[in-house]
Amino acid sequence: MNFLKLLFHCFIPFAVAYASSDCQYYSWCSDNNILIRFPFQIQGLQHPYCGYPGFQLTCSNDSKTVITLPYMGKFFVRNINYLRQEMQVYDPDDCLPKRLLSLNLSASPFIVTSLRNYTLFSCPTPHTGSQFIPIDCLSNSTSFVSAIPSLNFTTSLPDSCHVLKKLSFPVAYQQNFSDDLLSGDLLLTWSSPDCRYCESQQALCGFESINSDQVSCFFDYQTGGAEHGLRVFGIITLSIVGPAIMCAIAMACYASFKYRRGNTARISAAQRSAPTEIAEAGTVRMGLDESTIESYQKLELGESRRVPGPNEGCCTICLSEYKTKDTIRCIPECAHCFHAHCIDEWLRINTTCPLCRNSPSAVLPVSTDH
Repeated sequence: MNFLKLLFHCFIPFAVAYASSDCQYYSWCSDNNILIRFPFQIQGLQHPYCGYPGFQLTCSNDSKTVITLPYMGKFFVRNINYLRQEMQVYDPDDCLPKRLLSLNLSASPFIVTSLRNYTLFSCPTPHTGSQFIPIDCLSNSTSFVSAIPSLNFTTSLPDSCHVLKKLSFPVAYQQNFSDDLLSGDLLLTWSSPDCRYCESQQALCGFESINSDQVSCFFDYQTGGAEHGLRVFGIITLSIVGPAIMCAIAMACYASFKYRRGNTARISAAQRSAPTEIAEAGTVRMGLDESTIESYQKLELGESRRVPGPNEGCCTICLSEYKTKDTIRCIPECAHCFHAHCIDEWLRINTTCPLCRNSPSAVLPVSTDH
């Protein structure tokens, strides 16, 4: 029973701890959407320790992934590259330049690494030219705003135009100047937490424990929904099958022990309740006489400890294993053998074999093999 308790305390807490985890390793705002996992998390659906501070996301009514940056407001997430630790976001109103005029990431864990210097200017009429980038969302019916890379900027602007501002704008990757840079994506990166090693090993990154702010790699939960599901199934199966196997072994050992004790009890009961034989003269006769007992074959076991006849490797009276040079005696008729001192004591008060209950009637030769 103590062994079963040990099994319970060793295996069951593992299954319970795994089943009680409040963290989802993968989530989405909708099917075929952006995969969300550590350090990101969907705000309000999980405990705070399931994600890293500052990496909370939300889902819009139309199932878009949204991040809210301090001082800058909401952006839609277009893509997250966990290996490179990069995130592409865009303005919900498709006017990124307007948002970048007040760029401030000081209260967020994100930074920008790719910057280009632009000069913004305004003209009463659209200003055409291969170097000029029109910014329609900042323009109106009386003022047309354009941008030009500062390296290509010259002071030869029409008198009706004037410079609005010189700014360094973050851009996504290395696009050409001819692209619509200022209405494209904002590329954000982060350095903490650093999960790039875990990602390179195709392992999951996460906190070491609930009370720790250190991150570690968890190689038991590989990326990919199907593979992750198989690993979870394997862990749960192991937590159930393992204790079941150990329990079966414990029950088998217990059953064997009970059987051996029961066999001993049966022999003792037989000794106490063995029928007596009434002699013709009216006296009680208990068992066999000494001369008859001594007539049964007795031998000494050799190095092989092999017992002749249909016998096992232990004496079923005392339940002790046979040893080299043990003296055994075998009952004729059934050829069952026992320690000599055990069977002699038995036959002094009984007339039958302790195992098969047959009454020996004649001395039969028993082959020996030392």
